[in-house]
Order: sequence, then C-alpha cells, then structure tokens
Amino acid sequence: METLSKGQRLPLVQHAADGALEIGAYVHGLALDFACFGIDAAGKLSDERYMTFFNQPRTPCGGVEAKPGTQGDNAAFAFQLARLPASIDRVVLTASIDGGAVMSQMQSGHVRLQAGGREFARFAFAGKDFAQEKAVMLGELYRKDGQWRFMAVGQGFNGGLDALVRHFGGEVDQAAPAAAVPAAVSAVVQAKINLEKRVEREAPQLVSLVKQAGVSLQKVGLSEHRARVCLCLDISGSMGRLYRDGLVQQFAERILALGCKFDDDGEIDVFLFGKNVHQPDPMDLRNCTTYVSRAIDHHPLEGDTRYGRAMEAIRAFYFPDARGGERTRPLRAELPVYVMFVTDGGTSDQATTEKQLRWSSNEPIFWQFMGIGKGRKSKSKFLAAFADSDFPFLEKLDELQGRLVDNANYFSVSSPDEHSDGELYDLLMTEYPGWLKLARQHGLLA
Repeated sequence: METLSKGQRLPLVQHAADGALEIGAYVHGLALDFACFGIDAAGKLSDERYMTFFNQPRTPCGGVEAKPGTQGDNAAFAFQLARLPASIDRVVLTASIDGGAVMSQMQSGHVRLQAGGREFARFAFAGKDFAQEKAVMLGELYRKDGQWRFMAVGQGFNGGLDALVRHFGGEVDQAAPAAAVPAAVSAVVQAKINLEKRVEREAPQLVSLVKQAGVSLQKVGLSEHRARVCLCLDISGSMGRLYRDGLVQQFAERILALGCKFDDDGEIDVFLFGKNVHQPDPMDLRNCTTYVSRAIDHHPLEGDTRYGRAMEAIRAFYFPDARGGERTRPLRAELPVYVMFVTDGGTSDQATTEKQLRWSSNEPIFWQFMGIGKGRKSKSKFLAAFADSDFPFLEKLDELQGRLVDNANYFSVSSPDEHSDGELYDLLMTEYPGWLKLARQHGLLA
C-alpha cells in the first residue's frame, strides 16, 4: 500500500486499469458531509446531476455512486470511471461542516483507495493541517493523457460548502446559505438536504436507517421519488407481546426512515386498527423515540381485527371525495401513497376488505401487507425459503381479481425484526416500482 502526501499524484492504471475503484473517507472528531463534484474542462459544475452526495447518490451514467462507509469509514464512493462522459474532466472528493465547528478541531482523518477489495493507497491528514476552514477538497480523480490519476489535495476553504461551489464555478443560492448548494440544484434536492440535517440533529438513531433505505431505493431507480407514507398497525390483543417487547416501535422507526427518503417533511401518517380505527398524530423526528408506547397508552389494544374498516379510513383521509366508498374511475394525483399495513391475524370483514382493495385500485395508493406469524411466503423472488402461509386471506388479496392495477403486495415474517435493515427495505420495494409504472400508464399519477 502506498502512503500519499499532500499534492502527490498517483496513476491508477496499475491498480484499477478498468477504472473500477472505491474511495473511503474517515474523519475522527467531527461530523462531516461528503460529496463528489464532477467538473468539466473549464473547472465548472456544468451539470447538477454530477454532484454526488447522500440525497443524490448516483450520477446518471453510474460512474459515481455514494455508499455507506465500510471498515470504519464515514462514507464511501464507488467509481466506474469508464462510464463517465467525456465532458467530466475531474471528480473532486470534498467534505464540509454544517454548524459552528472548524476543520482544525478534527483529530485525524484519511481517504483510502481500493480496487478488487484491496487497499492500494491512503492519504492521511489531521486537524493541525487546517485552521478555521469549514470545507476541504480531500482529493481528486483527473484525466491525464487518456488515463485517470488520483491527486491528494487537502485544500481547505474558509467559507465552507458555498466557497467550494464558487470555486467550481457555480452560483450559490443566497436565500439558503446554510445549505449552500448550487442554485441549479432542484428544490426537491434542497429540501432533502435540509431534512438530512434535521435527522442528524433530532433523531440521530435514524441516520443509518435513512441511509440504508436510500441504498435500496437507489437499486430500483427511486432515489428522487416522492410519495406520502402511511403506517397502519394492528392493535388487536394478540399483538400485545410485540408491543411490549418494543418490536413494533423498532419497525415503526424503520418505516419513518423510509418516509424520510420519500418525503421532506420528516413524518409519516399512522393509523391503528382493531375493532375500531384510530388516527393519532403523525410520527415524526421529534416524537419517534416513544411514539408507539404513547399511542398504545392512548388507544389500548382491542378485540377483533378489521382490515376493511382501516383501509376505508385511510382512503377517506387521502382521497376525501370518495369518503372511502366505491370508486369506478381512475383518480389522478401528484403524489402516490405508500401504505405499510401490519397485522398478526386474519380479518372479520373479508368482503369489505376485498371491496376496499378493488375500489382503491382506481386511486394512487399502494398497499404493502406484512403478516407476522410462523409462515413465510411471498411472490417476491427475494425470499428463497417457502412454506405454507399463515395468512391465506392476505395471499388472496395479493392476487385479487377485478382491480384496475395490481395495487398490493404481501409477505410474512416470524417477527418484525426478522430481516436486516437492507433486506427489509429491498423487500418493501419488490413490487412498488412496478405498480408506479402501471399507475402512470392508467393515469393515476401525473
């Protein structure tokens, strides 16, 4: 492994001849945001899509991809340099501070280059290398004589991210100096950046969940997708142990993290159902830590389980014109609704439930059913193990005839925490992307 000093240049052909490599970044003592800027020959960020960071994690060509850090790194970027268009002359790896700290307060840090799972170079730095800077160019990949090279940079900027943007020839949106991104970056991306900061500040336990949800969404091409998210929880008496053991609370936080990727308001709507249906206040970043226990204190567990009544209430909330009743023509909306529907048993209103699912197929709403029981069965190829289902009615809903589009998916788990975060988010995206295409084709979504 080669140790690089500031300003040193390293040809990549002998280490990553095909242009496939990964750069991991680590800083101890400061919380930093990492980003890559794709720069043209004039030194400008001429295409906003080539600013790669947490909320815009992949370039259109797939040449740069933001990833969660591994082996102790805070962040990482995977590169397929051969995919980058000729207009991208350099890719600059940066780090910036959001807050009152300065770079001299860091204890230590490094960037490390690896290919094929092997680290071949490392550039180390420390707080003593900086002063009052709030942003730094750590290193850059650049073209030279038809080949790619890496240069260890370590150049700080007193003005923070906005100074970096100006350095790259971009304009800074003066209306939002705290975020300080190029004015060309869309309002959607800007809002997501702001939400990311809120998650770190108000609900740090969700940071890794939000990142993992982003990875799963990126896999199915939904990194920039927007939707409203609803969590519908069974509060029948048989769910008692799952609530007492905190498993429902943990699961709810995972869905809130998904909501943070789908929307920029940092909250999800929640419905509770047993014999009756209740709609407590939304779950958000500030109330999420004890949300479920407080909701159950206010709405104790009930006898009976009625899917249909819950579905009717949810439809009436999002599409009040139908009031949860019959709809025979497609309804068009700007944003879809993703409903995570959780239950541990069958329903006593099967006929009503089937009607609600058929009627809602004319609305931009997708139902993701999860049954909690011993069986494990899904039409998803994600699950390799198959067994007899404990939820034959949910399985029937999954294949229900008479709908405009297939607007539901179902899987079962033995426990809400059965899957890792990544596996769960992958599972939740099994059929939703396909439904989105059908919804657009049938005029349900703008």
